Amino acid sequence: MTRTAATAVGFIAVLLWALLALFTVGSVPTPPLLLNTLCFGIGGLVGLVWATATGSWAQMRAVPIRVYLFGTLGLFAYHLLYFSALRLAPAAEAGLIAYLWPLLIVVGSSLLPGERLRAGHVIGAVLGFAGAALIISGGGSGLSAQNMPGYALALLAAFTWASYSVLSRLVGNAPTASVTIFCLGTAALSLPLHLALETTVWPQGAWGWLSIAGLGLGPVGLAFYVWDIGCKRGDIQLLGTSSYAAPLLSTLILVVAGYAAATTTLVWATLLVTGGALIAARASFSRH
Repeated sequence: MTRTAATAVGFIAVLLWALLALFTVGSVPTPPLLLNTLCFGIGGLVGLVWATATGSWAQMRAVPIRVYLFGTLGLFAYHLLYFSALRLAPAAEAGLIAYLWPLLIVVGSSLLPGERLRAGHVIGAVLGFAGAALIISGGGSGLSAQNMPGYALALLAAFTWASYSVLSRLVGNAPTASVTIFCLGTAALSLPLHLALETTVWPQGAWGWLSIAGLGLGPVGLAFYVWDIGCKRGDIQLLGTSSYAAPLLSTLILVVAGYAAATTTLVWATLLVTGGALIAARASFSRH
């Protein structure tokens, strides 16, 4: 697979993550850790199909245990920190801080062998972040000192996902099907925490269960497999910058679904995100 093709495959994850908000709203009132358990359980089933279809079982058995620990802890820690942050701080502000991860990926990836950080990557990432900020926190009242614990957890979440994405390049020999174990391990870690900390509330109605299935098959399932391909074999800097399309596309989907209103903020965010992606893309392609 070429670098360009791998980057395109990785971008499928961004498109799938755009559905995260819609399905998460539909999954109410299921608590976060139970949601984690159900979705990653389904995501693990996606991986079993992936491993069977690609004939990866022999390769998976050869993967060192440290790789499985790395992947499982990465997925589990990020989602635990993210959900906890949204419990301790307003979702808009906490979400904005957590969405620093694409910028951190672009900058952090410059430390990887064979990668070089160009000015266009930085400019594109900053513009993309500005667009994401408008989407996530537009109209908000700003950060509050009383919510600092939540903000701190959101910042840790951003560093966790950026580190997971960048460091996955260093375990590039592990087959993508290994993500199956990451998902199943995350579900296994989330279940006892749910039983200890939350009251069990199952999804309500057909749409609730369809939302759970949608999450597990897409944003919390297939997305991790294609993201793994993109991070290991594609242009990780361009991929990180283009990830800012997720909150933009997510908002557009919510507008179409009737959960949000179209505003001038959305127009400005579209220009910033699109412009940032184009600048970063130009910086990436100019080096080839």
